[in-house]
Amino acid sequence: MSWGVKDVREQRIAFVARALSGQEDFSELCREFQVSRPTGYKWLRRYQEVGSFAELEEQSRRPRKSPGRIEEGIEKRVIQLRQATGWGAKKLQKVLQRDEGIQIGRMTVNRILARNGLLREEDRHRPATRRFEMSHPNALWQMDFKGQFPMGGGFCYPLSVLDDHSRYLVGLVAMASPSLEGVEGSVIGIFERYGLPESMLMDHGTPWWSANNGHGLTRLSVMLIEQGIQLRYSGVGHPQTQGKVEKWHDTLRRAVRHEGQMPDDLRGWEELLAPIRQNYNQVRPHEGIDMQVPADRYVRSSRPYQREPRGWEYPMGSIVKRVDRDGRLYVSGRHYFICEALSGKRVRVEHIGATVLVSFRHMYIREIVDEKSRPVVRPTRRTSPPTARRPIFP
Repeated sequence: MSWGVKDVREQRIAFVARALSGQEDFSELCREFQVSRPTGYKWLRRYQEVGSFAELEEQSRRPRKSPGRIEEGIEKRVIQLRQATGWGAKKLQKVLQRDEGIQIGRMTVNRILARNGLLREEDRHRPATRRFEMSHPNALWQMDFKGQFPMGGGFCYPLSVLDDHSRYLVGLVAMASPSLEGVEGSVIGIFERYGLPESMLMDHGTPWWSANNGHGLTRLSVMLIEQGIQLRYSGVGHPQTQGKVEKWHDTLRRAVRHEGQMPDDLRGWEELLAPIRQNYNQVRPHEGIDMQVPADRYVRSSRPYQREPRGWEYPMGSIVKRVDRDGRLYVSGRHYFICEALSGKRVRVEHIGATVLVSFRHMYIREIVDEKSRPVVRPTRRTSPPTARRPIFP
Protein backbone atom coordinates (compact mmCIF):
# COMPACT_ATOMS: atom_id res chain seq x y z
CA MET A 1 0.00 0.00 0.00
CA SER A 2 1.37 3.40 -0.89
CA TRP A 3 1.14 6.06 1.81
CA GLY A 4 -0.74 9.11 0.64
CA VAL A 5 -3.01 7.35 -1.87
CA LYS A 6 -5.88 7.45 0.59
CA ASP A 7 -6.84 10.14 3.05
CA VAL A 8 -4.33 10.29 5.92
CA ARG A 9 -7.06 9.96 8.51
CA GLU A 10 -8.40 6.85 6.77
CA GLN A 11 -4.90 5.36 6.71
CA ARG A 12 -4.59 5.96 10.42
CA ILE A 13 -7.89 4.27 11.17
CA ALA A 14 -7.01 1.29 8.97
CA PHE A 15 -3.64 0.90 10.70
CA VAL A 16 -5.13 0.98 14.21
CA ALA A 17 -7.97 -1.36 13.28
CA ARG A 18 -5.60 -3.97 11.87
CA ALA A 19 -3.17 -3.58 14.76
CA LEU A 20 -5.98 -4.13 17.27
CA SER A 21 -7.05 -7.34 15.53
CA GLY A 22 -3.89 -9.03 16.85
CA GLN A 23 -3.62 -11.08 13.68
CA GLU A 24 -0.69 -9.20 12.07
CA ASP A 25 2.92 -8.65 12.98
CA PHE A 26 3.26 -5.05 14.21
CA SER A 27 6.63 -4.43 12.51
CA GLU A 28 5.33 -5.73 9.18
CA LEU A 29 2.25 -3.54 9.55
CA CYS A 30 4.41 -0.45 10.13
CA ARG A 31 6.49 -1.23 7.06
CA GLU A 32 3.35 -1.65 4.96
CA PHE A 33 2.04 1.73 6.09
CA GLN A 34 5.50 3.29 5.84
CA VAL A 35 5.58 4.59 9.40
CA SER A 36 8.04 4.02 12.20
CA ARG A 37 7.21 1.76 15.16
CA PRO A 38 7.10 4.75 17.57
CA THR A 39 4.55 6.45 15.28
CA GLY A 40 2.48 3.26 15.11
CA TYR A 41 2.45 2.95 18.93
CA LYS A 42 1.55 6.64 19.21
CA TRP A 43 -1.57 6.08 17.10
CA LEU A 44 -2.54 3.06 19.23
CA ARG A 45 -2.09 5.06 22.44
CA ARG A 46 -4.17 7.91 21.09
CA TYR A 47 -7.02 5.52 20.25
CA GLN A 48 -6.79 3.92 23.69
CA GLU A 49 -6.87 7.40 25.33
CA VAL A 50 -9.91 8.71 23.46
CA GLY A 51 -11.67 5.41 22.69
CA SER A 52 -12.82 6.59 19.28
CA PHE A 53 -11.55 6.25 15.74
CA ALA A 54 -13.12 9.63 14.97
CA GLU A 55 -10.61 11.29 17.29
CA LEU A 56 -7.54 9.99 15.46
CA GLU A 57 -6.97 13.39 13.80
CA GLU A 58 -3.56 15.05 13.59
CA GLN A 59 -3.13 17.10 16.74
CA SER A 60 -1.74 20.62 16.71
CA ARG A 61 1.99 20.85 17.29
CA ARG A 62 1.66 24.24 18.91
CA PRO A 63 2.91 24.15 22.50
CA ARG A 64 0.16 24.12 25.11
CA LYS A 65 2.03 26.89 26.87
CA SER A 66 3.94 29.60 25.01
CA PRO A 67 5.75 31.89 27.44
CA GLY A 68 6.77 34.26 24.64
CA ARG A 69 3.30 34.69 23.17
CA ILE A 70 1.61 38.03 23.77
CA GLU A 71 -1.43 38.13 26.05
CA GLU A 72 -4.75 37.79 24.25
CA GLY A 73 -6.03 41.08 25.68
CA ILE A 74 -3.02 42.99 24.37
CA GLU A 75 -3.35 41.41 20.94
CA LYS A 76 -7.00 42.41 20.82
CA ARG A 77 -6.06 45.97 21.78
CA VAL A 78 -3.48 46.13 18.98
CA ILE A 79 -6.10 44.94 16.49
CA GLN A 80 -8.70 47.43 17.79
CA LEU A 81 -6.28 50.36 17.56
CA ARG A 82 -5.18 49.35 14.07
CA GLN A 83 -8.77 49.08 12.87
CA ALA A 84 -9.62 52.44 14.44
CA THR A 85 -6.61 54.37 13.04
CA GLY A 86 -5.04 52.41 10.19
CA TRP A 87 -1.58 53.20 11.63
CA GLY A 88 1.54 51.08 11.24
CA ALA A 89 3.39 49.12 13.92
CA LYS A 90 5.74 51.91 15.00
CA LYS A 91 2.94 54.37 15.74
CA LEU A 92 0.76 51.71 17.39
CA GLN A 93 3.63 50.69 19.66
CA LYS A 94 4.24 54.31 20.69
CA VAL A 95 0.58 55.05 21.45
CA LEU A 96 0.07 51.81 23.42
CA GLN A 97 3.12 52.57 25.51
CA ARG A 98 2.43 56.29 25.96
CA ASP A 99 -1.32 56.24 26.58
CA GLU A 100 -2.01 52.78 28.01
CA GLY A 101 1.27 51.68 29.57
CA ILE A 102 1.44 48.56 27.38
CA GLN A 103 5.05 47.52 26.81
CA ILE A 104 5.29 45.75 23.47
CA GLY A 105 7.93 45.56 20.77
CA ARG A 106 7.41 47.01 17.31
CA MET A 107 8.15 43.67 15.65
CA THR A 108 5.61 41.98 17.92
CA VAL A 109 2.99 44.50 16.82
CA ASN A 110 3.97 43.81 13.23
CA ARG A 111 3.55 40.05 13.72
CA ILE A 112 0.10 40.58 15.26
CA LEU A 113 -0.93 42.64 12.24
CA ALA A 114 0.47 40.04 9.85
CA ARG A 115 -1.23 37.00 11.37
CA ASN A 116 -4.55 38.84 11.53
CA GLY A 117 -4.39 39.92 7.89
CA LEU A 118 -3.96 43.60 8.75
CA LEU A 119 -0.56 44.20 7.18
CA ARG A 120 -0.74 46.12 3.90
CA GLU A 121 1.96 46.40 1.26
CA GLU A 122 2.22 50.16 1.84
CA ASP A 123 3.18 49.43 5.47
CA ARG A 124 6.38 47.80 4.25
CA HIS A 125 8.45 50.90 3.62
CA ARG A 126 11.82 52.19 4.60
CA PRO A 127 11.95 55.10 7.06
CA ALA A 128 12.12 58.45 5.29
CA THR A 129 15.49 60.15 5.10
CA ARG A 130 15.76 62.99 7.59
CA ARG A 131 15.30 66.31 5.85
CA PHE A 132 15.93 69.93 6.63
CA GLU A 133 13.53 71.59 9.03
CA MET A 134 13.24 75.05 10.53
CA SER A 135 14.78 75.50 13.98
CA HIS A 136 11.65 76.85 15.68
CA PRO A 137 7.87 77.00 15.28
CA ASN A 138 6.35 79.60 12.93
CA ALA A 139 9.61 80.19 11.06
CA LEU A 140 7.94 78.68 7.99
CA TRP A 141 4.45 77.46 7.19
CA GLN A 142 3.73 75.31 4.14
CA MET A 143 0.40 75.80 2.39
CA ASP A 144 -1.23 73.69 -0.32
CA PHE A 145 -4.45 72.07 -1.47
CA LYS A 146 -5.11 68.35 -1.27
CA GLY A 147 -7.41 67.97 -4.11
CA GLN A 148 -9.68 67.03 -5.02
CA PHE A 149 -12.04 64.55 -3.37
CA PRO A 150 -15.44 63.73 -4.94
CA MET A 151 -18.34 65.42 -3.16
CA GLY A 152 -21.89 65.05 -4.39
CA GLY A 153 -22.03 66.80 -7.75
CA GLY A 154 -18.70 68.54 -7.24
CA PHE A 155 -15.48 68.26 -5.29
CA CYS A 156 -13.98 69.05 -1.90
CA TYR A 157 -10.61 70.84 -1.86
CA PRO A 158 -9.02 70.51 1.61
CA LEU A 159 -6.68 73.44 2.27
CA SER A 160 -3.72 72.52 4.51
CA VAL A 161 -1.42 74.92 6.37
CA LEU A 162 1.43 73.12 8.17
CA ASP A 163 4.18 74.41 10.47
CA ASP A 164 7.54 73.23 9.12
CA HIS A 165 9.32 72.76 12.48
CA SER A 166 6.65 70.94 14.47
CA ARG A 167 4.53 69.49 11.62
CA TYR A 168 1.59 71.01 13.50
CA LEU A 169 -1.44 71.46 11.27
CA VAL A 170 -2.50 75.04 12.01
CA GLY A 171 -5.22 74.79 9.40
CA LEU A 172 -7.26 72.14 7.59
CA VAL A 173 -10.23 73.67 5.81
CA ALA A 174 -12.81 71.93 3.62
CA MET A 175 -13.51 74.10 0.57
CA ALA A 176 -15.85 73.66 -2.38
CA SER A 177 -13.35 75.40 -4.69
CA PRO A 178 -9.85 76.90 -4.49
CA SER A 179 -11.30 80.39 -4.72
CA LEU A 180 -9.42 83.52 -3.67
CA GLU A 181 -12.17 84.70 -1.32
CA GLY A 182 -12.45 81.37 0.46
CA VAL A 183 -8.71 80.93 0.88
CA GLU A 184 -8.17 84.52 2.02
CA GLY A 185 -10.87 84.25 4.67
CA SER A 186 -9.56 80.89 5.87
CA VAL A 187 -5.96 82.10 6.10
CA ILE A 188 -7.01 85.21 8.03
CA GLY A 189 -8.92 82.97 10.46
CA ILE A 190 -5.78 80.88 10.99
CA PHE A 191 -3.72 84.04 11.58
CA GLU A 192 -6.22 85.29 14.15
CA ARG A 193 -5.96 82.01 16.03
CA TYR A 194 -2.24 81.22 15.78
CA GLY A 195 -0.57 84.53 14.89
CA LEU A 196 1.71 85.16 11.93
CA PRO A 197 4.56 83.03 10.59
CA GLU A 198 7.84 84.58 9.49
CA SER A 199 7.51 83.06 6.02
CA MET A 200 5.20 80.85 3.95
CA LEU A 201 6.00 78.27 1.26
CA MET A 202 3.57 77.64 -1.61
CA ASP A 203 3.58 76.28 -5.14
CA HIS A 204 2.97 78.18 -8.39
CA GLY A 205 -0.78 77.69 -8.23
CA THR A 206 -3.87 79.77 -7.69
CA PRO A 207 -4.84 81.70 -5.72
CA TRP A 208 -1.42 82.58 -4.30
CA TRP A 209 0.47 82.90 -7.60
CA SER A 210 -0.27 84.69 -10.86
CA ALA A 211 1.70 84.32 -14.08
CA ASN A 212 0.56 87.80 -15.17
CA ASN A 213 3.38 89.56 -13.31
CA GLY A 214 6.96 88.71 -12.50
CA HIS A 215 6.50 88.49 -8.73
CA GLY A 216 3.43 86.28 -9.06
CA LEU A 217 1.37 88.79 -7.09
CA THR A 218 -2.26 88.03 -6.32
CA ARG A 219 -4.57 89.72 -3.87
CA LEU A 220 -3.78 86.94 -1.41
CA SER A 221 0.00 87.21 -1.75
CA VAL A 222 -0.21 91.01 -1.43
CA MET A 223 -2.16 90.57 1.80
CA LEU A 224 0.54 88.22 3.13
CA ILE A 225 3.31 90.65 2.16
CA GLU A 226 1.52 93.49 3.97
CA GLN A 227 1.50 91.35 7.12
CA GLY A 228 5.29 91.21 6.92
CA ILE A 229 5.41 87.58 5.79
CA GLN A 230 8.20 86.52 3.45
CA LEU A 231 6.86 84.49 0.54
CA ARG A 232 8.67 81.45 -0.81
CA TYR A 233 7.64 79.36 -3.80
CA SER A 234 8.50 75.78 -4.63
CA GLY A 235 10.26 74.97 -7.87
CA VAL A 236 7.99 74.56 -10.89
CA GLY A 237 7.32 70.85 -11.32
CA HIS A 238 9.08 70.01 -8.05
CA PRO A 239 6.45 69.24 -5.37
CA GLN A 240 9.16 67.66 -3.17
CA THR A 241 10.10 71.22 -2.17
CA GLN A 242 6.95 71.09 -0.05
CA GLY A 243 7.81 67.64 1.23
CA LYS A 244 6.23 67.99 4.66
CA VAL A 245 2.82 69.12 3.48
CA GLU A 246 2.95 66.52 0.67
CA LYS A 247 3.68 63.84 3.29
CA TRP A 248 0.75 65.09 5.35
CA HIS A 249 -1.50 64.86 2.31
CA ASP A 250 -0.56 61.20 1.93
CA THR A 251 -1.55 60.72 5.58
CA LEU A 252 -4.81 62.57 4.91
CA ARG A 253 -5.56 60.35 1.93
CA ARG A 254 -5.10 57.24 4.06
CA ALA A 255 -7.20 58.66 6.87
CA VAL A 256 -10.07 59.49 4.52
CA ARG A 257 -9.85 56.06 2.93
CA HIS A 258 -9.87 54.45 6.38
CA GLU A 259 -13.12 56.24 7.20
CA GLY A 260 -14.80 54.52 4.27
CA GLN A 261 -17.57 56.39 2.48
CA MET A 262 -16.82 60.01 1.64
CA PRO A 263 -19.29 62.80 2.55
CA ASP A 264 -21.68 64.22 -0.03
CA ASP A 265 -21.56 67.84 1.12
CA LEU A 266 -19.20 70.41 2.61
CA ARG A 267 -20.66 70.13 6.11
CA GLY A 268 -19.97 66.41 6.06
CA TRP A 269 -16.38 67.04 5.00
CA GLU A 270 -15.93 69.58 7.79
CA GLU A 271 -17.15 67.00 10.29
CA LEU A 272 -14.82 64.38 8.80
CA LEU A 273 -11.69 66.57 8.69
CA ALA A 274 -12.00 68.04 12.21
CA PRO A 275 -11.22 64.78 14.12
CA ILE A 276 -8.59 63.82 11.53
CA ARG A 277 -6.75 67.09 12.24
CA GLN A 278 -7.16 66.67 16.01
CA ASN A 279 -5.85 63.14 15.84
CA TYR A 280 -2.88 64.17 13.67
CA ASN A 281 -1.88 67.05 15.94
CA GLN A 282 -2.54 65.55 19.36
CA VAL A 283 -2.46 61.73 19.18
CA ARG A 284 -0.67 60.25 16.18
CA PRO A 285 3.12 59.87 16.74
CA HIS A 286 5.16 61.40 13.93
CA GLU A 287 8.28 59.59 12.74
CA GLY A 288 9.81 62.82 11.41
CA ILE A 289 9.95 64.29 14.94
CA ASP A 290 11.16 61.24 16.88
CA MET A 291 7.67 59.83 17.47
CA GLN A 292 6.44 62.94 19.25
CA VAL A 293 3.10 64.46 18.34
CA PRO A 294 3.15 67.86 16.56
CA ALA A 295 1.42 69.54 19.52
CA ASP A 296 4.47 68.69 21.67
CA ARG A 297 6.64 70.97 19.53
CA TYR A 298 4.32 73.78 18.54
CA VAL A 299 3.71 77.11 20.26
CA ARG A 300 1.56 79.97 19.03
CA SER A 301 3.29 82.85 17.23
CA SER A 302 3.88 86.03 19.18
CA ARG A 303 3.23 88.14 16.05
CA PRO A 304 -0.48 89.06 15.89
CA TYR A 305 -2.51 89.49 12.72
CA GLN A 306 -3.09 93.16 11.86
CA ARG A 307 -6.49 93.95 10.39
CA GLU A 308 -5.14 97.35 9.39
CA PRO A 309 -1.44 96.74 8.72
CA ARG A 310 0.86 99.70 8.97
CA GLY A 311 1.50 101.32 5.59
CA TRP A 312 4.89 100.96 3.93
CA GLU A 313 7.10 103.99 4.39
CA TYR A 314 8.82 104.92 1.15
CA PRO A 315 11.97 107.06 1.25
CA MET A 316 11.42 110.70 2.04
CA GLY A 317 10.76 112.75 -1.07
CA SER A 318 9.38 109.80 -3.06
CA ILE A 319 6.56 110.26 -5.53
CA VAL A 320 3.80 108.00 -4.23
CA LYS A 321 0.65 107.23 -6.21
CA ARG A 322 -2.30 104.89 -5.77
CA VAL A 323 -3.13 102.14 -8.28
CA ASP A 324 -6.74 102.36 -9.48
CA ARG A 325 -9.31 99.58 -9.22
CA ASP A 326 -8.37 98.26 -12.67
CA GLY A 327 -4.71 97.90 -11.70
CA ARG A 328 -3.66 101.00 -13.64
CA LEU A 329 -1.51 104.00 -12.70
CA TYR A 330 -1.78 107.53 -14.04
CA VAL A 331 1.68 108.75 -15.08
CA SER A 332 2.64 111.68 -17.31
CA GLY A 333 -0.88 112.22 -18.53
CA ARG A 334 -1.65 108.57 -19.36
CA HIS A 335 -2.93 105.43 -17.66
CA TYR A 336 -0.57 102.43 -17.62
CA PHE A 337 -1.38 98.93 -16.46
CA ILE A 338 0.69 98.02 -13.38
CA CYS A 339 -0.82 95.01 -11.57
CA GLU A 340 -4.44 94.10 -10.87
CA ALA A 341 -3.48 92.59 -7.50
CA LEU A 342 -2.24 96.04 -6.41
CA SER A 343 -5.60 97.71 -6.93
CA GLY A 344 -5.94 100.46 -4.31
CA LYS A 345 -2.32 100.10 -3.11
CA ARG A 346 0.25 102.86 -2.82
CA VAL A 347 3.29 102.54 -5.08
CA ARG A 348 6.43 104.55 -5.61
CA VAL A 349 7.18 106.20 -8.96
CA GLU A 350 10.77 107.01 -9.94
CA HIS A 351 11.76 108.94 -13.07
CA ILE A 352 15.14 107.79 -14.32
CA GLY A 353 15.83 109.56 -17.57
CA ALA A 354 13.18 108.56 -20.06
CA THR A 355 12.22 105.54 -17.96
CA VAL A 356 9.69 105.37 -15.14
CA LEU A 357 10.17 102.68 -12.48
CA VAL A 358 7.24 101.61 -10.32
CA SER A 359 7.82 99.76 -7.04
CA PHE A 360 5.54 98.28 -4.43
CA ARG A 361 7.22 98.29 -1.03
CA HIS A 362 10.68 96.77 -1.68
CA MET A 363 9.80 95.20 -5.06
CA TYR A 364 10.21 96.77 -8.47
CA ILE A 365 7.04 95.89 -10.36
CA ARG A 366 6.94 97.68 -13.74
CA GLU A 367 8.90 99.99 -15.96
CA ILE A 368 7.43 102.44 -18.43
CA VAL A 369 9.55 103.04 -21.52
CA ASP A 370 8.46 104.62 -24.81
CA GLU A 371 4.90 104.78 -23.48
CA LYS A 372 4.84 101.03 -22.89
CA SER A 373 4.48 99.36 -19.51
CA ARG A 374 6.28 96.05 -19.00
CA PRO A 375 7.24 93.92 -16.00
CA VAL A 376 10.67 94.47 -14.47
CA VAL A 377 10.82 90.81 -13.43
CA ARG A 378 9.65 88.42 -16.11
CA PRO A 379 6.74 86.16 -15.17
CA THR A 380 7.70 82.61 -14.23
CA ARG A 381 7.00 80.27 -17.10
CA ARG A 382 6.13 76.61 -16.77
CA THR A 383 8.43 74.18 -18.51
CA SER A 384 5.36 72.27 -19.70
CA PRO A 385 1.63 73.01 -19.96
CA PRO A 386 -0.17 72.71 -16.60
CA THR A 387 -1.98 69.45 -16.06
CA ALA A 388 -5.56 69.60 -14.80
CA ARG A 389 -5.93 68.18 -11.33
CA ARG A 390 -7.72 64.89 -11.21
CA PRO A 391 -10.11 63.72 -8.51
CA ILE A 392 -8.45 61.81 -5.70
CA PHE A 393 -10.11 58.47 -5.03
CA PRO A 394 -8.52 57.10 -1.82
